[in-house]
Amino acid sequence: MKFSVHPAFLLLLLTIVLYGNIALYSAILISLFVHELGHFVAAKLVGVKVETCRILPYGGEMTLRNEMQLSYKKLILVALGGPVATFLGILFSFFLPTLLQELFIEVQLFILLMNLLPIWPLDGGRIVCFALLKTYSHAKLFEYYVSASFYLLTVIIIVLLYLLPQSLILAIVSLFLWSKVIGDWRIRKYRSAFEKHVMNRLT
Repeated sequence: MKFSVHPAFLLLLLTIVLYGNIALYSAILISLFVHELGHFVAAKLVGVKVETCRILPYGGEMTLRNEMQLSYKKLILVALGGPVATFLGILFSFFLPTLLQELFIEVQLFILLMNLLPIWPLDGGRIVCFALLKTYSHAKLFEYYVSASFYLLTVIIIVLLYLLPQSLILAIVSLFLWSKVIGDWRIRKYRSAFEKHVMNRLT
């Protein structure tokens, strides 16, 4: 598996360091590692090959071998792996020394809550989108879902920019997530067309 870190994530960490909180820097790195490990383990358990893993400002992004040919059930289970691992990380944090306990719990709660938002391509967004596709078998659902995520993120970013500078970190994360959604939004019709041909996949 090829592992890499996106430059934008390094920029985010630099911003945190400039704020003078090295402990937060370390907690984020460890928490993201735990989260991505959850996805990796889930993929292994359902027999899916992970080809790449990239750390991004909003979390991690894994490339699965033949992802477009996988059943929605497997895709949902892989997406659930990260939040489950983060939840277990929160439980484990209660056994850490008092000085570290609160920091790790806060960081992992933030990662958990953010990733469970029903916005594509976050884990929550993937889980909801794949569950809808599995239930209703309507190829256009992907196009609708990505479009809804795009408009919702646009509203969130406008609010966060209005709240600057207090919302700087969240604004950086949201802007990067927005750019990712735009990329998927541009190819939404092609993805929907492909889904139409593979609706007979095993679920």
